Amino acid sequence: MSELRRTPLFDLHRELGAKLVPFAGWEMPLHYADGILAEHRWCREKAALFDVSHMGQIVVRGADAAAALERLVPGDIRALAPGRARYTLFTDEEGGILDDLIVTNAGDHLTLVVNAACKAADLAHLTTHLEPACRVEPLEDRALLALQGPAAATVLARLAPDCLALRFMQSAELRLSGLACRVSRTGYTGEDGFEISVPAEHAAKLARTLLAAEEVRPAGLGARDSLRLEAGLCLYGHDIDRTTSPVEAGLAWTVGKRRREEGGFPGATRILRELHEGPARRLVGLRPEGRAPAREGTEIVTDGAVVGRVTSGGFGPTVGGPIAMGYVAAAHAAPGTSLHLRIRGRDEPARVVPLPFVPHRYVR
Repeated sequence: MSELRRTPLFDLHRELGAKLVPFAGWEMPLHYADGILAEHRWCREKAALFDVSHMGQIVVRGADAAAALERLVPGDIRALAPGRARYTLFTDEEGGILDDLIVTNAGDHLTLVVNAACKAADLAHLTTHLEPACRVEPLEDRALLALQGPAAATVLARLAPDCLALRFMQSAELRLSGLACRVSRTGYTGEDGFEISVPAEHAAKLARTLLAAEEVRPAGLGARDSLRLEAGLCLYGHDIDRTTSPVEAGLAWTVGKRRREEGGFPGATRILRELHEGPARRLVGLRPEGRAPAREGTEIVTDGAVVGRVTSGGFGPTVGGPIAMGYVAAAHAAPGTSLHLRIRGRDEPARVVPLPFVPHRYVR
């Protein structure tokens, strides 16, 4: 078994009493002393600081970098103005999803943030298809912090007032406590917040500065997962993967208008067909009527027949009860549809509900 990697904040995590667990080849904090529930609620009410340095940060350089990247994703990258970011997907020739990522136009280059578990494969994918016309560079010397919650802007503005000018999916080079950082008004909790790319050797200093604010507490992967589930956000390897298409996953909005007209991205034949005809199955929100949570893999049934499976599920602290997402046959995907979840051998009642479970609070 290979040794787990550690982020630049590892010593700080131990100092703060984190419960550390393996995740995508990294030793990461699951939660701190107060626990997942308290961290989740603090993020919804104040501001939580997450270490997401395990995510891959990649730079793509080249005169036609945007056009080159469009050969791998269905998003409209060429229309991305400087300082703007876009959520998109690497797709394969069958229309499956290789990874989801954020692309930012940083002026003279593109920056990509990809999932930790997919980082090596994504880097190889980019290098194979973009070089030598473009240069693909992994940013191994950068850490990534996520400050999320309604107080995030207030806290960050004490260090860099210009951050208040950013809106959701905008990004800029700002100085925080004298450090040159790439600050993006993005995140994966459904709350307002920022993701901060900082030189690795200064990450702990910046994290301590942010944690010194009374509004900020550290949070781990447990709260990050429950927050994104309430926000109806897909987790790669669970809700989306190579067996799911963007249309099935409710991500049709990532396929740009021009791309729908022109095609030219992997899996376009299937994806454009599903946009026109509808997919055979859809990702839906589910609310169990009882108190038992439906975990990943739980069968979704109606009239005794299996019509789908849960891909993410658990307790929603803000919702105040169990919630889940899963794929069901399209005929059973309408909000309000009554279904059953096969939990511990019993078919428990549930209903299809719109996503997200908790409204997003992005600043647009």
